[in-house]
Amino acid sequence: MTKREEYEQKTEELILPILQEYDFELVDVEYVKEVGNWYLRAYIDKEGGITVNDCEMVSRKMSDLLDERDFIPDSYIFEVSSPGLGRQLKKDKDFARSIGEVVEGKLFRAVDKRKDFEGILRSFDKEVIVIEGENGEETELKRDNIALIRLHIDF
Repeated sequence: MTKREEYEQKTEELILPILQEYDFELVDVEYVKEVGNWYLRAYIDKEGGITVNDCEMVSRKMSDLLDERDFIPDSYIFEVSSPGLGRQLKKDKDFARSIGEVVEGKLFRAVDKRKDFEGILRSFDKEVIVIEGENGEETELKRDNIALIRLHIDF
């Protein structure tokens, strides 16, 4: 397990009891370096959507725990936010919630000479997702070849 994965896992363990107390869902935790700064981010959601006040409350409670446990030796910025409309599908529960929805994404390696895809998410398992295209044809995409997948937003 990498340090990044370890920090994300420990953060999940600390934040879950806080989120359960308020019936919030943990969408994702990430520890990333951007423009020379480390960021520890928790993305949360709830039925009807998350508010700025929800994020602030979770951030305050979680910041105290992070200071107490002090398991990340690097200097970092902690953020709590909504995953937003264009949130990525990463976990099985994200895929399960999105069955029957239109998704879009990008592949690492082209399939049928295309790296971009869009269609209705029909099914998934640990290794493959099945997308139904405009023509009704189903395409299997290997999950380890998916660089990005999210719900399609139609403006």
